[in-house]
Amino acid sequence: MDRKKFIFTSAFTVLGLSTFGSIIKLPNGKFGGDCETTNDILGPFYRPDAPLRSNLTTPGLKGTRIKLKGKVYSSDCTTTLKGAMVEIWHCNTEGEYDNNSKDFRQRGRLITNAKGEYSFDTILPGKYLNGVLYRPAHIHFRVTEGNSKELISQIYFKGDPNIEKDPWASKDKAELRILQIIPEDTNGSLVVNFDVYLGED
Repeated sequence: MDRKKFIFTSAFTVLGLSTFGSIIKLPNGKFGGDCETTNDILGPFYRPDAPLRSNLTTPGLKGTRIKLKGKVYSSDCTTTLKGAMVEIWHCNTEGEYDNNSKDFRQRGRLITNAKGEYSFDTILPGKYLNGVLYRPAHIHFRVTEGNSKELISQIYFKGDPNIEKDPWASKDKAELRILQIIPEDTNGSLVVNFDVYLGED
């Protein structure tokens, strides 16, 4: 599903439509759209000042390795953003967050490259009880960029049976953040692709 595939019509009307929204050419010649990635709760386990790193795995770490990657776009839905800060955090396979150690396990942040790209090596998170229900496996995101609105969100994974009853993952606005885990190459490497579309500040 490609957010950048559009059906062009006229210069001052909707230029294209996809399942991710629309893009419009404005009278001033700039573009705008409604592709903005939806937000989600911050949750109680955020820690500031996570290390700048892209590899969140360590020797002996339990769990299925995945590569989480994508691009960060501006509010015009097409321009990639160099220098955006992408921060992620999640629990381990036992459903535990590292809330105190100096290692900041399963926590990291990085700056997007010249093409607006980011990539993390990590593991598929486990689950934990939230009251009487298990939260579906999820990864938290915080994305900031000087000319854009801060995004705080989460991604989930297709086929997770706990999504249906989760008060956040089951919302309509989370639908496009429920992602496929893809065996990307002949070696069975597992990849999750998540492009982020920031709103206008």
